[in-house]
Amino acid sequence: MSDTLTTLDDWLEYIERQHPRSIALGLDRVRAVATAMGLGKPAAQVITIGGTNGKGSTVAFVEAIARAAGWRVGAYTSPHLLHYNERVRIDGDEASDAQLIQAFVEVEAARGETALTYFEYGTLAALWLFEQAQLDLAVLEVGLGGRLDAVNLVDADVAVITTVDIDHTDWLGPDRESIGAEKAGIARAWKPLVLGEIDSPSTVLRHAYAIGANALRLGSDFFQEAIDEQTWRWREVGAELELPHPPLAGAIQRNNAAAAIAALRALGTPPPDAAFAAGIAAARLPGRLQPLQRDGVEFVIDVGHNPQAARELAAWLRAQPARTTQLVYAALADKDAQSVVAAFDDLDVRWHLAGLEPGAARGQTVQALAGRLAKTRAADAGTHDDVATALDAAQIAAGEGGRVLVFGSFHTVAEALRHLRSSD
Repeated sequence: MSDTLTTLDDWLEYIERQHPRSIALGLDRVRAVATAMGLGKPAAQVITIGGTNGKGSTVAFVEAIARAAGWRVGAYTSPHLLHYNERVRIDGDEASDAQLIQAFVEVEAARGETALTYFEYGTLAALWLFEQAQLDLAVLEVGLGGRLDAVNLVDADVAVITTVDIDHTDWLGPDRESIGAEKAGIARAWKPLVLGEIDSPSTVLRHAYAIGANALRLGSDFFQEAIDEQTWRWREVGAELELPHPPLAGAIQRNNAAAAIAALRALGTPPPDAAFAAGIAAARLPGRLQPLQRDGVEFVIDVGHNPQAARELAAWLRAQPARTTQLVYAALADKDAQSVVAAFDDLDVRWHLAGLEPGAARGQTVQALAGRLAKTRAADAGTHDDVATALDAAQIAAGEGGRVLVFGSFHTVAEALRHLRSSD
């Protein structure tokens, strides 16, 4: 079969068809194929990062700091925005089509009759590429949950849980405690577990104590605080670092950077102190309060898609100069859209709703989204079949010097990037 697959797109279409479900949690399948591939540890040291929000940003901080230290680093993240290659980075460079194809060939040859999901294929391919690259550090982002996610195949030297909030309830449970129990599954006995929020669910802490993991908690074991407009301080007992503010916008990014620092310092061989400031300043990540300009209008795009992320976006808006903001919102069908909208109820905003179909898994028409929001402040929003049309309408409504915030999913941001860049 692999002889007929000649391009990366061919392979991606093929692996998408190899399991009847897009999400099928469990480690038995992926572990069996990893064993057949002879996969070992993907790098000399491994950090696994899970959580509801902030995973991608924390990966970016860890990667940038480690590279500033001169380490050879691999980073695996998901989902991607525009190109699958974004998911696998080696020494700062996205994996090439040829590298990914060779990795998929290796997975295909080893799997036999084992059906793998799209994410499982990608995870095994990334781990194979990392092992070939002889890395100093692999940074692995959990896809969904933690305990049964394919990334949890790897025993991390340090695990990070950024935040725990309500999302993916069909798979992870209905509340923070049950979701926290799933995410805590990435912790390993007698290894550090970094917690990037002050109020982690009790299930996370109980699991850490039960297995002997060393829980390092923001606000208890390490701290972050602003010093002035240019600098902030990270500290723990007996040590502190003075750092530039992260280039990624939003106050929450200091929490993510603080967790990244704690994780790296918890390694058996951490980076030198000088690498932390250089790495924080160098970290970049598209789709996180990313600013773009078009015809005198300020567009800001963000992948935020759940209530916790919406609250952070609303907090960011409150910190901006006061003016009416046009909100372009397109969400997947399984998201709590009502709670997302409620996060902006006290702000001067105007809503523009858009559909996400076809092409987006779990996508929904704008009519379906508007129906779910009929009793919210977005009830009188403009409705548009797609994100591009909504962007154009929001730009007209904003006028020159106006602001448009675009958010709701990775699909929303990807469509926005394509549309805004096509008019440059």
